[in-house]
Amino acid sequence: MKIIQDYSINKTTDVIEVESANYIGDFAIRILFSDGNEKLVDFKPFILKSLHPSISKYLNEDLFKKFEIINGNLNWNDYDLIFPIHNLYEGVIE
Repeated sequence: MKIIQDYSINKTTDVIEVESANYIGDFAIRILFSDGNEKLVDFKPFILKSLHPSISKYLNEDLFKKFEIINGNLNWNDYDLIFPIHNLYEGVIE
């Protein structure tokens, strides 16, 4: 028996990344994804209900606004706060 695998078919996986993000106000960020989808994500309920000081400190709006896009994801303070792309894409932060 001879098993042959056909490598001529290029299988590609579409990776969704954050292309751009703009702070709107009141802890909401408008996010544009690499597939053209756009979401307005409200982070305030998540931050308000968090009891952990490393998250609740982001109720300081000046600190919250200092996010960056790193490797296609939103990132605060060198991975101090980061969310799964899937959650951002769905617009639901829990």
